[in-house]
Amino acid sequence: MMHVDLSHTPGLLYALAYWLSSTFYIQLYGSPFSKGKKFGICAGFLALIAGFMTLTDGVSAIGFFPCMGVTVALIFFYIRIATHMPWANAGYYCARAFILGEFSASLAWYLFYFFVTVPGLPLTVWTTILVFAAVHAIILYTMFLLERKYRDGSKLIKITARELFTAAVLAIAVFSVSNISFAFTGTPFSSQFTAEIFIIRTTVDLGGVAMLFAYHVVILEISTEREMEHLQALLHMQYESYRISEESIALVNQKYHDLKHHIQLLRAASAAERTEYLDQMEQQIRTYEAQNKTGNRVLDTILTAKTIQCQSQGISLTCVADGQALDFMNPMDISALFGNALDNAIESVKKLPNPEQRLIHVSAMRQKDFLRIRVENCYSGELRFVDGMPTTTKRDARYHGYGLKSIQSIANSYGGSATIDTKDGWFELRLLLPVPKEKKGETAEKRDERTKA
Repeated sequence: MMHVDLSHTPGLLYALAYWLSSTFYIQLYGSPFSKGKKFGICAGFLALIAGFMTLTDGVSAIGFFPCMGVTVALIFFYIRIATHMPWANAGYYCARAFILGEFSASLAWYLFYFFVTVPGLPLTVWTTILVFAAVHAIILYTMFLLERKYRDGSKLIKITARELFTAAVLAIAVFSVSNISFAFTGTPFSSQFTAEIFIIRTTVDLGGVAMLFAYHVVILEISTEREMEHLQALLHMQYESYRISEESIALVNQKYHDLKHHIQLLRAASAAERTEYLDQMEQQIRTYEAQNKTGNRVLDTILTAKTIQCQSQGISLTCVADGQALDFMNPMDISALFGNALDNAIESVKKLPNPEQRLIHVSAMRQKDFLRIRVENCYSGELRFVDGMPTTTKRDARYHGYGLKSIQSIANSYGGSATIDTKDGWFELRLLLPVPKEKKGETAEKRDERTKA
């Protein structure tokens, strides 16, 4: 027989429950360490959590919540260190592991209390271990089945700050309500009877586990919807790329056809006329080459493709850009930003009946600690703005609203801003992006190497 206060759940029991629930999510997520290192991390944090909760067991009501805050911090660092997952993901799974451990421990101790007081089960260490092991095995296996049903092993969801905040608020609210009877008496949500306290705590914790899991399912569904939207946009962009390739081939064929006439003209011209004509052709080629040598190969590729497209549609595209100023940006972001901006500009100017108004100008320059990007084009008609961004004029708004949203999203991801101004028949897209400090002292040679890579 062992002597224990049945109205008080031992801190060691909670420590084991928190550690098991945290290890459960670590196993689901995966660890980059070898089995030996992983075992060492798990054992180390088991000792830390168990030691701290044993030392602070029975602390006063004033110190109860601060001590639990330290316990949550230990759970957070355990998950973060064992998995190397992003900080937001670690915080999110910390909230889930904390409430799952809270529910497991409260249910195990309530059932232990019930079987000891009602059927008269012997109060021994082995009885405690048996009930504890059975309850945790059932709960963790049930959670494993639920997680496996909704979890895509090949996809890693990225938890946003908003999602982390929501999960944290839910966890704090659930824990506060479920443990209010232990910290404060005489409230509408607390009780002085042991059985009622255990029932309230276990029921609220069960609701917390259910709410956090339901929220997790919602996050997975939102992530899947975002992925589908991106895939749809990618398919649309691939089709547009195919269409542009067709136009480029047609333009090349036209140039070959024109070249035959140029050859005939050169043969019939005098030496002076031939020299003058060749100088003009050489100047045109130099102008074209200069337009697409900015110092950033990704930007040069985009500009070359769009220049060919503009030439086939009678559009004048000019660019003044310091490509090296874009070196801190991800190549995919550069491609998406300038590709979408130029697509929108081309779509707008090609409708203009006057060929002299089919003008597009692009500039990208470094000004102190900021990168300034401008894409300007003529336009006609009226634009309707929603939240500072114009709505699409296309009948099929599924894809054409994606471009500006993508541009705005890219600007926000770098801590910058995207604004639009319309005046005197000119449409101007402006982006202001702060240049990361670690890139300021980078040499031109290093920037060139990364651009080429």
